[in-house]
Amino acid sequence: MIDRPERILGIDPGLRLTGYGCVELAPSGPAVVEAGVFRLVRGSGSPPPVADRLVELADDLRDLIGRTRPDRAAVEGLFAHYRHPATAVVMAHARGVILLELRRASIPVTELKPAEVKKSMAAHGAASKAQIQQAVMHALGLPAPPSPADVADALAIALTASARSDLADPARTADP
Repeated sequence: MIDRPERILGIDPGLRLTGYGCVELAPSGPAVVEAGVFRLVRGSGSPPPVADRLVELADDLRDLIGRTRPDRAAVEGLFAHYRHPATAVVMAHARGVILLELRRASIPVTELKPAEVKKSMAAHGAASKAQIQQAVMHALGLPAPPSPADVADALAIALTASARSDLADPARTADP
């Protein structure tokens, strides 16, 4: 028995900023449960080592899961640009921690390619950050585009996952 509409957590991984957005699939349409970013905590000196940031990211995500209680999650797949290969490596660290924490919480996870999310939200796979922000604003009936763009990306990931019938939990869609 379902006591509330399904919740999907979308995550846009990063080490300096990780966007997140949890949407609830209510009969009246999707609604934002919570959205924001996990920010790298900056001290008085240089940025903390990557290992420290990964621990911080894991703790932040664990707290978010406890607050929002998602039924499933979607994480942006790895994207690598030939001019910036180190970015893919750093993002892979963050994605690994995110996937581990979601698995530990027994939350089903899917990975969505950035172009798939852009195509789903803006009708083409090369949509700009501003186009995604506008599309998310309209899809969720928000008064303004989500900002920063990492939040809009995370909400777009959750909305794209909600639209994919092959990702739906059969127990939630079956007739009683």
